[in-house]
Amino acid sequence: MDKTRRNFLKVVGLAAAAGLVLKPAGKGFAMDLVRRVPEGAAPTDKALKAGRWAMVVDTKKFTDASREAVMEACRKAHNIPVMRDPRHALKWIWDENYENAFPEQMNEHIPEYQKKNKVLVMCNNCANPACVRVCPTKATFKRPDGIVMMDYHRCIGCRFCMAACPYGSRSFNFEDPRKSLTEIDPSYPTRTKGVVEKCNFCAERLARGMQPACVAACRNKELIFGDATDPKSEVSRILDERFNIRRRPELGTQPQVYYLT
Repeated sequence: MDKTRRNFLKVVGLAAAAGLVLKPAGKGFAMDLVRRVPEGAAPTDKALKAGRWAMVVDTKKFTDASREAVMEACRKAHNIPVMRDPRHALKWIWDENYENAFPEQMNEHIPEYQKKNKVLVMCNNCANPACVRVCPTKATFKRPDGIVMMDYHRCIGCRFCMAACPYGSRSFNFEDPRKSLTEIDPSYPTRTKGVVEKCNFCAERLARGMQPACVAACRNKELIFGDATDPKSEVSRILDERFNIRRRPELGTQPQVYYLT
């Protein structure tokens, strides 16, 4: 470990021990906090509820066009810009090669179409999330319904959660993402430089009685979302009837995103 990294970790550790929380500056961000919808907001009387939310991805149904439609719906719903520098990309839902998404599943007998097929990946909203355990300010927390949330104004940018996540499902704002936005949806808060963000199963839409934006963008039930604890739900029925896999289940995080292959 180099000296710069040691010093960074030392400063973060001292800040966490002292109970310091660095708050993002800027009038624009303060305004966003006033009108923010997802974290800490009381749900409406139309809110969708579940014992544990889960997502099913039907990999065979997706095409290049439907994958792009899903990713674009997520970007618009959550004010996610396309960054000029690809190293600073903000990933909530994105596509990966099958071998990268499921390296432990690869073998010489995998069908050729599967090897070439792109797979949509996102935060797994794990039942046993490593990111929650390491967050020093509790900016990352898990709700009773299983959704792993981000409280942006509590995030100090230490990136411990990113180091702990085995799926690469979190992104850090190395620069102000609002400068790269061409349009802003006021129903979701914009973020600022120095905070981490990720997919939250569209908690703000669930609070208004709506399905996640990615699910709503599907035309052929490529994504199915529902209550995994309800045996009568569509998600439970599909998972009971069809073979499914999860990403890196051997790690014990219990991902709540399931893939039909």
